[in-house]
Amino acid sequence: MEIIKITTSGMSHLFMTIFLHHFSSVMVLPAITDVTMSAICPGEDECSLAIYLTGFQQAIIGLGTLVTMPLMGNLSDKYGRKALLTVPVTLTVIPLAILAYSRTKSFFYAYYTLKTLTAMVCEGSLHCLALAYVADNVPEERRATVFGILSGIGSCAFVCGNISTRFLSTSSTFQVATTVAIAAAIYMRIFLPESMRDGDLYTPILSEGKLEINDSSECCSTKKVNSSGQNSIKKVQLFEGLPSVEDTVSLLKTSTTFSQAAIVAFFSNLADLGLHASAMYYLKAKFHFNKDQFADLMVISGIAGTVSQLVMMPILVPALGESRLLSIGLFFNCVHVPYAAAVFSILFVFSQPCMRTIVSKQVGSCDQGKAQGCISGICSFASVVSPLVFSPLTALFLSDRAPFNFPGFSIMCIGFAAMIAFIQSIMIRVAPAISNLRVGNNNSVLA
Repeated sequence: MEIIKITTSGMSHLFMTIFLHHFSSVMVLPAITDVTMSAICPGEDECSLAIYLTGFQQAIIGLGTLVTMPLMGNLSDKYGRKALLTVPVTLTVIPLAILAYSRTKSFFYAYYTLKTLTAMVCEGSLHCLALAYVADNVPEERRATVFGILSGIGSCAFVCGNISTRFLSTSSTFQVATTVAIAAAIYMRIFLPESMRDGDLYTPILSEGKLEINDSSECCSTKKVNSSGQNSIKKVQLFEGLPSVEDTVSLLKTSTTFSQAAIVAFFSNLADLGLHASAMYYLKAKFHFNKDQFADLMVISGIAGTVSQLVMMPILVPALGESRLLSIGLFFNCVHVPYAAAVFSILFVFSQPCMRTIVSKQVGSCDQGKAQGCISGICSFASVVSPLVFSPLTALFLSDRAPFNFPGFSIMCIGFAAMIAFIQSIMIRVAPAISNLRVGNNNSVLA
């Protein structure tokens, strides 16, 4: 009964942390395009420099997260989820505070630089660590539903953040976002319990003693020893066992299902990030969208996603299974991209929580952080490739130098990438769940 109470409390505090963090992050999304254009190309609706700067930023962030995502996931397996969650929740505050103070050209470039640096750690890592936290506390048969609820909380924050932006000035938007981001960090540190107790960790970050690793097949077996090192079998160094290429290959080899899910993750994120980078500048150039109209569009998408993940997904997962629901979500993502139909969010949002659930079931309880970090790293690689491909296409076909008149050509190409993810998802055959296996560093899976 006590364990159930702790788990329930932990989930509720995790959901509140996710809500506050996402609320502060999405508040600035409708305004950032106008801020960027005003700082770089004041008075213009089409600016190739702004598109290239945004694409360059996304590529650099993707390169950084390609390293930090697996690192954060693996460190959370060693040191606990809460300790690692503190990092992205805290760093998010810094760039928001800069634009809360001023949005002139010099302050914009300061924001641009710090946002690029902090996002290498923050971009997606909170979601990755939250998924691992859920996997620690929720049985396998309920994970898809809870993953869906977690995504639904994010969608709910997305809606609330964009509605708030709709009725705030640009300066007030960044000030409120900064305040909420600070509140999220304080709330998490005070209320969120650690999902892995010290006895279950490889190496607590703050500990007077060292740890002993039991080399038996029992998963995550550790115990403390005194500072003199007596009875110590193996001392663990701070950065021992950080993820390498061999670790990633080992994870991808654990099952065909895992590798197929990795391919789906790459192409679906390639499409999603490409659409995010291209659509806002396309709408700004062709339809003269402003902050309020961007917010309206995002609210429609967010409401549809919230209803889908909090109401429809808990009903559909037991009936259809994660694999079929993944394919349904990716199919409507293909339809959503070229037609930019925000209402299709009610169906295409299924894809991410279903994919993460499939991945979660392919590894043991000790490797949840590593597995989610691996998939997040692959998504980060897609975030490197996407702006390098789609930003030049968007800038070219929105300019007077386009080889032919097709302003939405880049969006059509994004739709093809989404279609590849959909076709690959149809081929996934979910393997039986693994409950007590641990992926080793020697490209093997130990029972």
